[in-house]
Amino acid sequence: MGDMANSSIEFHPKPQQQREMPHVGGFGCTLAELRNLMELRGVEALQKIQEAYGDVSGLCRRLKTSPTEGLADNTNDLEKRRQIYGQNFIPPKQPKTFLQLVWEALQDVTLIILEVAAIVSLGLSFYAPPGEESEACGNVSGGAEDEGEAEAGWIEGAAILLSVICVVLVTAFNDWSKEKQFRGLQSRIEQEQKFTVIRNGQLLQVPVAALVVGDIAQVKYGDLLPADGVLIQGNDLKIDESSLTGESDHVRKSADKDPMLLSGTHVMEGSGRMVVTAVGVNSQTGIIFTLLGAGGEEEEKKDKKAKKQDGAVAMEMQPLKSAEGGEMEEREKKKANVPKKEKSVLQGKLTKLAVQIGKAGLVMSAITVIILVLYFVIETFVVDGRVWLAECTPVYVQYFVKFFIIGVTVLVVAVPEGLPLAVTISLAYSVKKMMKDNNLVRHLDACETMGNATAICSDKTGTLTTNRMTVVQSYLGDTHYKEIPAPSALTPKILDLLVHAISINSAYTTKILPPEKEGALPRQVGNKTECALLGFVLDLKRDFQPVREQIPEDKLYKVYTFNSVRKSMSTVIRMPDGGFRLFSKGASEILLKKCTNILNSNGELRGFRPRDRDDMVKKIIEPMACDGLRTICIAYRDFSAIQEPDWDNENEVVGELTCIAVVGIEDPVRPEVPEAIRKCQRAGITVRMVTGDNINTARAIAAKCGIIHPGEDFLCLEGKEFNRRIRNEKGEIEQERLDKVWPKLRVLARSSPTDKHTLVKGIIDSTTGEQRQVVAVTGDGTNDGPALKKADVGFAMGIAGTDVAKEASDIILTDDNFTSIVKAVMWGRNVYDSISKFLQFQLTVNVVAVIVAFTGACITQDSPLKAVQMLWVNLIMDTFASLALATEPPTESLLLRKPYGRDKPLISRTMMKNILGHAVYQLTIIFTLLFVGELFFDIDSGRNAPLHSPPSEHYTIIFNTFVMMQLFNEINARKIHGERNVFDGIFSNPIFCTIVLGTFGIQIVIVQFGGKPFSCSPLSTEQWLWCLFVGVGELVWGQVIATIPTSQLKCLKEAGHGPGKDEMTDEELAEGEEEIDHAERELRRGQILWFRGLNRIQTQIRHDSQEY
Repeated sequence: MGDMANSSIEFHPKPQQQREMPHVGGFGCTLAELRNLMELRGVEALQKIQEAYGDVSGLCRRLKTSPTEGLADNTNDLEKRRQIYGQNFIPPKQPKTFLQLVWEALQDVTLIILEVAAIVSLGLSFYAPPGEESEACGNVSGGAEDEGEAEAGWIEGAAILLSVICVVLVTAFNDWSKEKQFRGLQSRIEQEQKFTVIRNGQLLQVPVAALVVGDIAQVKYGDLLPADGVLIQGNDLKIDESSLTGESDHVRKSADKDPMLLSGTHVMEGSGRMVVTAVGVNSQTGIIFTLLGAGGEEEEKKDKKAKKQDGAVAMEMQPLKSAEGGEMEEREKKKANVPKKEKSVLQGKLTKLAVQIGKAGLVMSAITVIILVLYFVIETFVVDGRVWLAECTPVYVQYFVKFFIIGVTVLVVAVPEGLPLAVTISLAYSVKKMMKDNNLVRHLDACETMGNATAICSDKTGTLTTNRMTVVQSYLGDTHYKEIPAPSALTPKILDLLVHAISINSAYTTKILPPEKEGALPRQVGNKTECALLGFVLDLKRDFQPVREQIPEDKLYKVYTFNSVRKSMSTVIRMPDGGFRLFSKGASEILLKKCTNILNSNGELRGFRPRDRDDMVKKIIEPMACDGLRTICIAYRDFSAIQEPDWDNENEVVGELTCIAVVGIEDPVRPEVPEAIRKCQRAGITVRMVTGDNINTARAIAAKCGIIHPGEDFLCLEGKEFNRRIRNEKGEIEQERLDKVWPKLRVLARSSPTDKHTLVKGIIDSTTGEQRQVVAVTGDGTNDGPALKKADVGFAMGIAGTDVAKEASDIILTDDNFTSIVKAVMWGRNVYDSISKFLQFQLTVNVVAVIVAFTGACITQDSPLKAVQMLWVNLIMDTFASLALATEPPTESLLLRKPYGRDKPLISRTMMKNILGHAVYQLTIIFTLLFVGELFFDIDSGRNAPLHSPPSEHYTIIFNTFVMMQLFNEINARKIHGERNVFDGIFSNPIFCTIVLGTFGIQIVIVQFGGKPFSCSPLSTEQWLWCLFVGVGELVWGQVIATIPTSQLKCLKEAGHGPGKDEMTDEELAEGEEEIDHAERELRRGQILWFRGLNRIQTQIRHDSQEY
C-alpha cells in the first residue's frame, strides 16, 4: 500500500524531467501533453487537437500509427511505447504477508486471555515455596512431594501456549490460502479480458494489458473501455460515463463534436475506432486509482464507483492527496474489505448466534471462577481457620491462577471459534469445486446465498438456448420455404439484393470463420443474429467477404446501429449514380410496419398495404413464431441523387421500405436445459424467462424448456402489458399491483432492461407469501447491469457476456449454460447444510463440555476435563471437524427440498432435538463415570486431588470417553434432517474418513503417551474397550432420538434466526439507497463476522467484562 502511495508521487515529476527535450523516442507527443489533452472534454478538446495536431490523423502521425492499418506488430516498437508511455496495467496492492496474518489471528480476545493465564501459570510453577512451611499452608501440595512431579508444574502452562500457537497458525494459514485463491481468481478474471485492435491491417484480440499508446482499437456496443483514446471514426456512438462523472445520461461521441473516450466508461450503443492515447496509471481511471492509493481490488472498484460519483471532480482539483501518505491509506485499508452487498443471509444468522453463545459462555465462566474462589477461601480460612501467611502467598496465588484457568477453559469451550473457520473452509472449498462446474465465483457470499434462491429470472438467448443461431425458414419472392431454398430457385435480382443487404448491413466485426477442429461447426464471431444471416448467405452458395471488400467500412455513408429502442439496424451506401441505397434489418413486426412495397417472385416491386401485412403476419410470421423462431425482416430503399434526405431525421429515412425477405431464425434449446429446469422446479425454485423476443417465440421456447406446462395457471406478458398492469394512473410503479402480477408470471417478452430491473426489484421487495424471495438473475448484455446488481445473486455469461455485465455480477458462468446454475444451487445449499452439520456437532460438544467443567468445578473444585484437554477437544477437534463436515460433497438429494428463504433459523427443531438428546446421553455417562466410575473400574478416585498431583486413571477414562463420544457423534452430525442412515455416502468424502481416523489415532497417542502435559495416564485394553463401547452407544442413541417425532416436542425453540424485525433496518435502508455513504460502510464492516474472527463476540466480552 505504502509503495503505491509513494509511487504515485513519482508518476508526475518523472515524465517532465525526462521529456524536457521534445519528442522522446522519436514520437511527436510527450506523456505529459497526452495526459493534459485527456483532461479536456468536448469543444475544448477539439480546439486543442486542432491547435496542436491539426486533426486526429495528425495526432496519429505524431504517434507513428495509421488510422486504418494500425501499428506494425513489431515487438521492439511495442516495447519502446511501453517504456515511454507506460503499460496498460495498474499495479495491485501488496498482499498481506503470512506474519501479518499471524499477528491478526493473535488479536483474538479469548486467545489473549489464555496466553496471559498460561504465562502467569508458567511463572508461578517455577517458584517453589520453602519446604518447611508447606504444612502451614494447608494440604496445598499434598501429593506433590516426589521431585519429578513438582518439576512438571510448568507443563500445563507450556501446553496451553503450544495449543494457542497451533490455533493461530491454522487460522493464519486459512486466511492466507483464501487471500491467495482470491488473487488467483482476480488475475484469471483480468487475463480473460480481451480487446479488439488493428495491427498490420488485421483485426486482433489482445489482452487488455497488452494495449499500448498508438494502438487503433475497435470499440463496439457492450465494451468497457480499457484505455483513454480519441475517436477516429464512429457510428452513432453513445457512452455511459457515469462511473467517471456521475452523469447518468448517455454521452454522444463523434469525431467532430466530442471525440474523447475515457477508460472505465461503458459503450451503450454504436461502434467506432479510436487511437489509444493514455494507458494504465496515466489513463483517467488510473489517475483516480493512484489518488486512492491504488489496488486492483474488485471491492475497491465497486466502492470507487460510489465515491467517484461525487468525488471525481474534487479529486481532479487536488491531485496527489496521498503524498501525505498516512490517513488516506488507513481509510483505504478499511475500505478494501467492504463487501459488495450487505451481509449475506447466513452471516447475519451466524453473527447473531455467535454473540448469544458468547454471552452465555461468559456468564458461565464468571460464575465458575467466583464459586471456585469462594469455596476455596471459605474452606481454607473459615472452616480450617488458617491465617494467610506471607510465605504462602505464591501457593494461594497458584490456586487462584488454576481457578482462573478453569474459568477461561469454560469460556474457550463455550465460544465456537470453529464457526468462522467452518464457514471459510466450506465456502473456499465450494468455490474451488464450483470452478470445475463452470461457476467462477467473484463474491464468496454469493455461493451460499444461491442455496436460498427461490426464483431465477433467466435470459433466453444463449442461456436456455445454444446461441448458435441458424436460419431455418424464409419467405422470399412470395414463397414460404420451410428449409433453405436452392439458389437456382431464386431470381438473381432477389438473391443479389439479399446478399448485399446482409453483408453490408451488419457489423464488419461479425464473421463466420472455418472451424478450428476437423468436424466441428464453423466458428461464429460477433453478433449471433448477424452470424445466422451470414450463414444463410453461405448456405445460398454465395460469399459475403467480396461484397465487404468492394464496400469497406469507411465507405459506408451513414449507419444507424442496433439498440434496444430501435430494434433495427440500417446502413446507407452511396450508389455509383450518385444516389443512395439504405439497407435495413430488424424485428419483423417493427420493420414490416415501415414497408410499403415487397419484391414478388420475379424480383419486381408490388404494393404492400396494411391489409397485406396483416395477412402476412397471420400466414407467415405467427406460424414461424409458434415454432419458436425469431423472425427478422430484411428491406431496402433507394434515394435519388437529386435531393439528399436529412439523415438525422431517422423516422423519415427509415420508412417506405421495400421488403426483400423475412427469415425465421432458430436458436435451438440446449439439450440439457429441460432436465435442469425440472430439477429447479422440484427444488422449489420458480424459473422465469425474461427476453427481448416476441411473445409467440418466447412462449414456444418456454414450453420446450418446461418453464410453462399446458393447463397450468400462468401469465405470459409483453413488456408493454406488464407495465400497464403494475403502474398507476400517474405512471408510478406500485408494489401492490406488482404483487398481483409476479407470482403467476412465467414469461416476460419484448422486455426492456428497465422491465427486467423492475421485475427483480419487485420480487425482492415483495412481502406477500410465507417467505421473502431470494432472486437470482442471469444476464449477458450491457443493459442487464442494473438487474444483475439488484439481484441477490447475479450470473453473467462468460462467453457471450459483455464486460459491463461481468463487472456487475457475482458469479460468471464460464460455459454460459443454465445447468451450471443448478450446480450453483446445489453447492449453495451444501454450504448451508455443511454449516448446520458443523453447528449441530459443535454445539453438542460445547453444551456438554461447559456443563461438565462447570458442575465438576463446583462439586469437586477441579474440572474433570483439564485446560489442555479442553483445548484439544475444542480447538483441534473443532478445526478438524469443521474441515470434515464442511467438505461433504453435495448430493442430488439436496435438490429435493424447498429453499430455506431469508428467515428460516439456522438451527431447526430437529437439530435442537439432536443437540439436546445427545447432550443428555453424554452428560449421563460422564457424571456416572465421575461419581461412581472408580467403583465400576476398581481404580483410585481422581476427585479432590491436590495441586500438581500425578494424572489419575479415573479422569483419563472420563476424558477418553468424552472424546470417543464426540468422534461417533461426528458421524451422527452428517445428517441434519433426521435421516436414519448416517453412513450414507460416507466413503465419497475421503477427507471425513481421514480426519475421523486421524483424530482417533492422535487420541490413542495422547492417552497412552500424553502423560503430564495432557494430564493422562495410560489405560488398559479393557478400559479402552469400555470407552469405545460407550462411544458406539452414540450411534444407537442417535437412532433412538431419530424415532422421537419432532412435531411432539413443541417446547423446543429454534435458534439462530436471521436478524429480527427491529434489526432489519440495516438492510432495508441499504435497499433504498444504492450508494451508502462512507461512515455507514465503516459501521457495516464492523459487523462482518467471518474474516475478522469473532469480532462481535470480542466486543461483547469487553462490554460484559466492564459490567461485571
